Amino acid sequence: MVTEQFKGSPEEADLSRADSLAREIFSDVANKWALLIIEALGERTLRFSELRNEVEGISHKMLTQNLRMMERNGLVERNVHPTVPPRVEYTLTEPGQGLRATVDGMCGWTHQYLGHIEASRRRFDA
Repeated sequence: MVTEQFKGSPEEADLSRADSLAREIFSDVANKWALLIIEALGERTLRFSELRNEVEGISHKMLTQNLRMMERNGLVERNVHPTVPPRVEYTLTEPGQGLRATVDGMCGWTHQYLGHIEASRRRFDA
């Protein structure tokens, strides 16, 4: 898959505009479940049940909704195998892998500053 250059209007790519396509996409992918799904998939292909086991706490409904949203946005590829019962697998696409680099950076930031954030919360809550 080759990523295409955006050819729409500058307004559609402007995150500061409430009606921009960029903000809609940002809203879709900047949620905890999408980020955790991206992290869980990594460079692997996982079945729905495997993915659900990897993302602790996610409901069947939320996993389904997020995978559909991610497929719509071209971040994951869904592959259905014609077996009984059907076997469905998910893999990150090229844009999904690109977003994964950002997610990995966020995970690294969380690990680096977790102690600082915990201490700040204790001070604030006291």
